[in-house]
Amino acid sequence: MKTPKSRTRSIRQLHKALAPLMLVPLVLTALTGTLYQIIDLAGIERGGDLLMNLHKGNFGPLHLDVIYPFLNALGLIVLAVSGISMWLTMRSNRRLAD
Repeated sequence: MKTPKSRTRSIRQLHKALAPLMLVPLVLTALTGTLYQIIDLAGIERGGDLLMNLHKGNFGPLHLDVIYPFLNALGLIVLAVSGISMWLTMRSNRRLAD
């Protein structure tokens, strides 16, 4: 069984490894979704298709539209859970130090 210290280290390592990998897809998804919504609300007809293709994971010849949303969601969930876990550990360590 892992000790609390080694478990915390493992969670930090997972978070540290996954965060840079998930940065680009999550930012791309957020930006393209936001820009698409702005273009749609403004009534502009050009440019929406390109943004929606990028938003869904169609990158030219590389079509990831079937798995892209699931990978984004899985990465975001893992980052959220590991981040919350590190935050709670930090809070409990502060309480013990006081």
